[in-house]
Amino acid sequence: MLGLIGQNIGASLTPEMQMREAEAQGIRCVYRIVDLVALGLGVEALPELIVGAERLGFDGLNITHPCKQAVIPLLTELSPDARAIGAVNTVLFRDGARVGHNTDWSGFAEPFKRGMAGAPLGRVVQLGAGGAGAAVAHAALTLGVSRLTLFDTDRARTEALVANLGRTFPGRAAVGEDRAAALAEADGLINATPVGMEAHPGLPLPADLLHPRLWVAEVIYFPLETELLRRARALGCRTLDGGGMAVFQAVEAFRLFSGREPDSRRMLDAFDAIRAGR
Repeated sequence: MLGLIGQNIGASLTPEMQMREAEAQGIRCVYRIVDLVALGLGVEALPELIVGAERLGFDGLNITHPCKQAVIPLLTELSPDARAIGAVNTVLFRDGARVGHNTDWSGFAEPFKRGMAGAPLGRVVQLGAGGAGAAVAHAALTLGVSRLTLFDTDRARTEALVANLGRTFPGRAAVGEDRAAALAEADGLINATPVGMEAHPGLPLPADLLHPRLWVAEVIYFPLETELLRRARALGCRTLDGGGMAVFQAVEAFRLFSGREPDSRRMLDAFDAIRAGR
């Protein structure tokens, strides 16, 4: 029995992906969405929801915006990745313990390796320093990015993320000062903000800052082709949509929840089938 806690998550494909993979493996899985907006609740309700899930016998939870960092003080243990990233998207209830994991970083890294093989990793600009941004920044540096420059509307949050990244990747992440200058010399651009989602349409930066030498990666998968990706493709940029991250974070979460090896190809096919059905 699993659940997903977050805001405006009624359209999430995670529940159906998890249930389909469980069924294919002969496991009966019930997966519930706990949408804070639909329930008229804020992040302050998170402690009550965690206790409720635990008491009702849930085996685990996925955690999404805006709870990935707020959930940490409510947990008894963190995996090394979750501790390094400072954000949690998967919680396991095991023998009275609440164990936090982060599968977002590997969720970004795996499709990047598959879809962006050979992409230059010298200088990369990332927009967004929230929970998803923290995981993606960790992934980018793990993949070998030499210099990651971060921009966010909340400078204090950006500074905190850079300081945290510096503990694992000394000297390789920096707070951005001039977005235009950083992009002019960048090899790649990652959008880890919500701008471009169906609920937040538009571009996360002026279109004239894009150039053909950039590769561009998204974490958004509603819609799969954001305005940013559309503009980048029109310039001839290599692009990566957020669909792969949505699938591979679920692949690793399934492994943690079930203790079984998921079939990533089957979960990719399920993602495509669910999207087509909607």
